[in-house]
Amino acid sequence: MSDLNFKHLRYFREVAHAGNLTQASRALGVAQSALSTQIHTLEERLGHPLFERVGRRLVLTEAGRVALDHADAIFAVGEDLLATLRVGSGHRQVLRVGALATLSRNFQIDFLRPCLGRPDLEVMLTAGSLAELLGLLRRLELDVVLCNAAPASSPADGFVAHRLAQQPISLFGATALKGTAKTPRDALKAHPVILPTGASSIRAEFDALCDRLAVTPTIVAEIDDMAMLRLMAREAIGLAPLPAIVVRDELEAGTLREVVQLPGIRETFYALTYQRQFQSPVAEELIAKASRWQD
Repeated sequence: MSDLNFKHLRYFREVAHAGNLTQASRALGVAQSALSTQIHTLEERLGHPLFERVGRRLVLTEAGRVALDHADAIFAVGEDLLATLRVGSGHRQVLRVGALATLSRNFQIDFLRPCLGRPDLEVMLTAGSLAELLGLLRRLELDVVLCNAAPASSPADGFVAHRLAQQPISLFGATALKGTAKTPRDALKAHPVILPTGASSIRAEFDALCDRLAVTPTIVAEIDDMAMLRLMAREAIGLAPLPAIVVRDELEAGTLREVVQLPGIRETFYALTYQRQFQSPVAEELIAKASRWQD
């Protein structure tokens, strides 16, 4: 059995993404007839048609979609290999970081700070949902993902969760809010609250705490973004359960104050990587430095 010809695979991938031979032949600098011949050769090698013609477009068959997924993965690994082995050879490195869209900006900056401003490094930061980011990480389009929840996955999935920091959650409020509270129960009885949505781990633990305290808080807003949560807290409409890192700037400026710490509620921050032969050395360095935050 002959080996797979990666030149054929590259041509197929270009046609699949372009959707027609004309555009692909221009991009590759190959005549359409030669390109068509190469695609047919690959189809014979794989034993399945990869395209069907719909009007003027070439549409992938089911086998074609499977082949494209593998081709994208193969060439992504090749690009990763080139980028990794160029380290130290005078080429500029790229660090590709994904971050949960709702994640604290202060945490993201703290993680990236050791490498910011390096003349040999470009940082690319992508925000999204955890599912979106894990997909990019699996396809080697990201080097590391920052989040506040470890994915529900098995070792076979290939993801590695590095726990970086854990912070207690407190109720924070605007300094304009009058009164003091010695206990969470007192604070929740005296003030309304601004809460993260039910998808948040903080919200689930907060609801459980209220149940234990036999308190039904008055909710004035529910928000799925930590940055907006702290901004709403600054408006003095209620207290917000947050880790101190989220409101660090407001605490230093005196616009927010810690009212009371919530017992047993903590937020954990993670860096997620994917098992691969060539890890980004910059990502590994940042994870190692951030892991010492717990020491």
